[in-house]
Amino acid sequence: MTHIKRALLTTADKSKIAELAHALSALGVEIISTGGTAKILKQSEIQIREVEELTGFPEILEGRVKTLHPKIFGGILAIKDRAEHSRDLKAHEIESIDLVAVNLYPFTQALEEGDLTEEDLLEYIDIGGVSLIRAAAKNYKHVIVLCDAQDYGWVAEELKGTEDLSLKTRRMLAAKAYYHTAYYDSSIAHYLKDVWEQLPNELTLGLKKDRNLRYGENPQQKAALYRLTGGRPWGLASGTVLHGKPLSFNNYLDLEAAWNAVSDFSEPACIIIKHATPCGAALAEKLSDALELAFAADPLSAFGGVIAFNREVDPETAGQIIQRFIECVAAPEFSQKALDILRMKKDLRLVSLPSQLVSPYELDCRPLSGGFLVQEKDLATLPKELRVVTQKKPSELDWLGLKFAWRIVKHAKSNAIVIARGGQTLGIGSGQTSRIDALKSAVAKINERHPILEPGRPLGMASDGFFPFKDCVEEAAKAGVSAIIQPGGSIRDGESIEACDQLGLAMVFTGLRHFKH
Repeated sequence: MTHIKRALLTTADKSKIAELAHALSALGVEIISTGGTAKILKQSEIQIREVEELTGFPEILEGRVKTLHPKIFGGILAIKDRAEHSRDLKAHEIESIDLVAVNLYPFTQALEEGDLTEEDLLEYIDIGGVSLIRAAAKNYKHVIVLCDAQDYGWVAEELKGTEDLSLKTRRMLAAKAYYHTAYYDSSIAHYLKDVWEQLPNELTLGLKKDRNLRYGENPQQKAALYRLTGGRPWGLASGTVLHGKPLSFNNYLDLEAAWNAVSDFSEPACIIIKHATPCGAALAEKLSDALELAFAADPLSAFGGVIAFNREVDPETAGQIIQRFIECVAAPEFSQKALDILRMKKDLRLVSLPSQLVSPYELDCRPLSGGFLVQEKDLATLPKELRVVTQKKPSELDWLGLKFAWRIVKHAKSNAIVIARGGQTLGIGSGQTSRIDALKSAVAKINERHPILEPGRPLGMASDGFFPFKDCVEEAAKAGVSAIIQPGGSIRDGESIEACDQLGLAMVFTGLRHFKH
């Protein structure tokens, strides 16, 4: 006979609960249940005892209160080898409970469906179930807690063989239970938090594993994709892979960078990402032209990269993509003819991301030893007020290059410099330890890829941070840059402005910085 004499089963998800009840009954375990679970078990011809029979108190408030009773929680929380607890149980005629199988009202699923009013949605917040799980987990040495239907089968098998679970297994199930209730509560908090501060004193992110990945950044690292809950599905974590091998850890990082960058544009745009930083970007009236211009910016770096578009991929663009080695393509949609063409490459990953909307409560979380750094996501784009600080004013063509370069430099790793001609990047220098090195890297790419530039097409240059010295201005002038856009704010701004005036360059201050580490 098993050591488990009495079990409480009350579940929102009824899958597999009858199988668990049959297994427990076969071991001589008394089954206590309530509500819909009790009905399912009776239909499965399992002998049960109703909770209200045990408590002597009926369900009230339309079922809101049914298990919140001392005869339930006393039976769960009692430490069986403690004499005082045994006396209390006997004095109040409370029967001990040895196993609790509970899962919760599907708040997250109801939220994701998105068709309920807040009043209806609040009814999906479980109270009694969470309390039962936490109580059983607290007393795990004496009570087995099950909050996941996937655990019913192996737990029942182990009980058949050993008549009990080891303390290690009980502790593992208790830890899983607390993770589950913490996840559940954090999803509710995330939903409600729009009425209070963005960065609260206490912050828990509800993360649900979506899938295991083959490995992390390197083969020796385990990895998985988790989805943030507490809102409707959005972003890359909810994207649809239409074709190709499963996405890798590095694919996700590159796709996120590409999607964030292309989503900053309303014009037809193409962004090519390599190692999470832009290597080519372009705007054009036709998506296929934007793709060609983006590739021409730095074809060597684009090899094996990730592409993102902010328009539906058409057959012409698809035909150009398959001529090159590309890891992934992300877009809002793909036409059926484009899909037919792209699927000719069996390993090419195609990802549909139908919404470019960014959650207003999205946080940028960076792990560090013993904690996390948390900040609001950088959603700023081009400021409405741009200040020209030089004698020379940017021409209309200058402005095209400056504004485009500024929107791209936001997505390059600091220190970053982007040199653009109209709506096409020509040179990107990023991730450098000095700004002059970032500029030299960008210029070197221009000299290598574009040794002969079309005359009369001015080059605009953007810097993610201010210039601490005038050397960047002097180097930019040598490269043929005609206008510069930068945050401003250095104590040596005057030197850079004076250098621009002497060399005939225009300079614009944004008053906005875009560091990215």
